[in-house]
Amino acid sequence: MTESTDTPLMSRREARRRDRRGAIIAVARRSFLENGYAATTMSSIAADLGGSKGTLWSYFPSKEELFAAVLRDATETYHASLIQLLDPRGELEPTLLRFSHDLLRKVTSPEAIALHRLVAAEASRFPEMGAIFLELAPLHTRNLLARFLEGWMERGQLRRTDPQLAARTLVVLTLSGCHQQMIWGNSEPPTAEQIQTDVAFAVDCFLRAYAPDGEARPQASAH
Repeated sequence: MTESTDTPLMSRREARRRDRRGAIIAVARRSFLENGYAATTMSSIAADLGGSKGTLWSYFPSKEELFAAVLRDATETYHASLIQLLDPRGELEPTLLRFSHDLLRKVTSPEAIALHRLVAAEASRFPEMGAIFLELAPLHTRNLLARFLEGWMERGQLRRTDPQLAARTLVVLTLSGCHQQMIWGNSEPPTAEQIQTDVAFAVDCFLRAYAPDGEARPQASAH
């Protein structure tokens, strides 16, 4: 009898706590993006939420941990989809094309661009902020890709070398076009054609650079 009444109460309590945590993250994300990292304070977030600072601190003991939670919330779903996308049972080139397309589409979204600019602008004053961003966003993505590439190196389909460096190469090539233009001031999101062009270029260059020793990749047809 006691168990049947306590379990629903615990579930409701956990649900309220989860919802409250989600509300805190949503308010913090808006504040970070609109006001910057320095101008966002735990007190201002508590005021926006209409609660006490003590309640906020019971969820997040510091602004750094709150910023990390905002990043995790923004990237967890994407990284989960990457794990499914980087299926070692698929074909190499189509998988790399899908990976680069998803990556470029994600990082050129308005919120991703705003977050990137925020970190770039304030990381020199708040190095902990830059370190959190690097670990939870670029490094996590590269680690997932490196594990995938290492498997293809072991099968002899890619030149055997440092998989982390190979992953970095593909990511840098993918982001070298319209993403860079947006970071440095182009306010218009890229078109589907621009994304497709950047992705095709990146994957073609990558497969040429990492072709197995003694093999040459066929020349890409001109468009």
